Amino acid sequence: MISISCDNLSLSFGIDTILESVSFSLNDGDKLGIVGVNGAGKSTLFRLITGEYHADSGAVYVAKDKTVGLLEQNTGLQSDRSVYEEMLLSFPALRRMEDRIASLEAAIAAYETENKPHDEAFDRLVASFAEQSEAFEAEGGYSYKNRIRAMLTQLGFGEDLWSIPIDRLSGGQKTRLALVRLLLQEPDILMLDEPTNHLDIDTLTWLEEHLRSYKKTILVVSHDRYFLDKIATKILEIEHKRGTLYNGNYSSYQEQKIKNREIEEKHYQNQQREIARIEAYIEQQRRWNRERNIIAAESRQKQLDKMVKLDRPTAAPDKIRLQFSKSGESGNDVLELNRLSKSYPGKPLFSDVSAMIRKHDHVFVYGPNGCGKSTLLKIIMDRVTPDRGDYEYGYNVTVGYYDQEQQELDEENTVLEELWSSYENLTQTEIRNTLALFLFRGDDIEKKVSVLSGGEKARLTLAKLILSKMNVLILDEPTNHLDIPSREALENALLSFDGTIIAVSHDRYFIKKLANRIFDLSAHTLFDFRGTYEEYLAYRELKKNEAAAADAFGTVPETVSAGKEQFLKNKADAAQRRREERARKKTAEAIAKTEAEIEEIDTEMAGEAAMDYKRLSELQIRKDELEEALLLLYEEEEAQNA
Repeated sequence: MISISCDNLSLSFGIDTILESVSFSLNDGDKLGIVGVNGAGKSTLFRLITGEYHADSGAVYVAKDKTVGLLEQNTGLQSDRSVYEEMLLSFPALRRMEDRIASLEAAIAAYETENKPHDEAFDRLVASFAEQSEAFEAEGGYSYKNRIRAMLTQLGFGEDLWSIPIDRLSGGQKTRLALVRLLLQEPDILMLDEPTNHLDIDTLTWLEEHLRSYKKTILVVSHDRYFLDKIATKILEIEHKRGTLYNGNYSSYQEQKIKNREIEEKHYQNQQREIARIEAYIEQQRRWNRERNIIAAESRQKQLDKMVKLDRPTAAPDKIRLQFSKSGESGNDVLELNRLSKSYPGKPLFSDVSAMIRKHDHVFVYGPNGCGKSTLLKIIMDRVTPDRGDYEYGYNVTVGYYDQEQQELDEENTVLEELWSSYENLTQTEIRNTLALFLFRGDDIEKKVSVLSGGEKARLTLAKLILSKMNVLILDEPTNHLDIPSREALENALLSFDGTIIAVSHDRYFIKKLANRIFDLSAHTLFDFRGTYEEYLAYRELKKNEAAAADAFGTVPETVSAGKEQFLKNKADAAQRRREERARKKTAEAIAKTEAEIEEIDTEMAGEAAMDYKRLSELQIRKDELEEALLLLYEEEEAQNA
């Protein structure tokens, strides 16, 4: 059953068109991820659905009796109520029932206290109390407060925060609290605008599982690719003001989009070749200028005029381009941490953090919000003083630092001044060219830093960073505020950076691509895991299962010996290699066969079929089919050899 549908939605502000003919529909239980570059109109679409904005044309249909709940990036949550009191307001009906039951209970107790006889009025009170209690239980009245407490705890609000007035919370805490309230209300259509902001990785993992099991309809705007892979069953891409719906999660959407673009380009090029061939034929017939030639030319001209011309596929939106410049080779020992400790009054962060970071390490600092990840980076950047311990950089180390709070930016500067003031030796043309790589063009460079969006400030900070030369990058949440194309550009630049990286990030897709070492501060001290993010997750799962088995049986489960474990691993690896080799061989044979058939068709088209236009058309159709199949085979071969 359709729960929500948008039909040809269009919206403009003045001469600026934001959305144009956007259509999609969702059934009950569908989970839609909405993606697009910053400024594409994703949040605007949400405002059209909720009625905050009114479309110039088109309509939004929400199924009868469906409730809609929206989490915005800026919640506007303001109240002098406590955190817990605010969450109680999510259950107005249950609270009214609770008050009614308490009132009935007091009236019944009064009969006993005052020794009144149990008359008809008493019987009605008892019957009403029983009825209300039964309804209260059926609606979850005896568990809703436990749900509140569990949800608050799960989303980072420990019991020590329940009595704090909401007005004293940070912006990130207010957003998380708004998410708690929305999840407690369980609307039929749940709309989430960047819900993963301000969440640590463990909380993100819990939220994914919660939303995957959510039985109702979800629409979510997010740049978190890992999150979209986990929960989305459909993806709506907003690009060039229009919307395109894809089935599947984010990875599936990426594959489909690449294939669709290639197919569209191929169809366009094939039609252009056909148009050129017909035009050449017409020109030739007209040159011969006999009556039958003129008739043939006019016939082909009519054919050409009736042809539905395909538009050239639109190019992908611009994305930033960057490449980090090295300052030269550092020594092998890049940074030594020696028993670093830090705490604030009533809040211990970490203690006795010791490690040696070496050249080419890609270290990602892991742990829940508040464990001191960013503080550790600030300590090694000499911006925060540790309580104890010290650190020392190695030989010829040059550091580049990305600060998520962007405190390096002067709010009073223009974009041009901000970059030029840091690199006065560069010409204005060189500065402008650099800004253009980060999508600051035309009047954008004259904007004050103070009026830039979060994404624009992030791009400007990156622009400043790439112009400096470094062999060690220290990055504090570098993907915050960046859209997906910008994140991908940053990832590719970091993958080609031949230096050392120390980073804090909650973007698991980003960590998965880059990390070869994990610093876990979850236990308020350092656990140093040497391996990729996926290997670290597997290690944690193994330890979790071992602990569960030990709790269940009172003993530590028997482990496989190291020699046997290696033997089993080698055996499995060999079997996998054999399977992969067979698949590669099969694909190579299919490619050779397809290429040979295409070559035969080309030979026939250039030879005996050259003047047989019916046969030429048949051959062209077959060739198009083979080329599309060959393209898929090439992709398969590339994936097998990756």
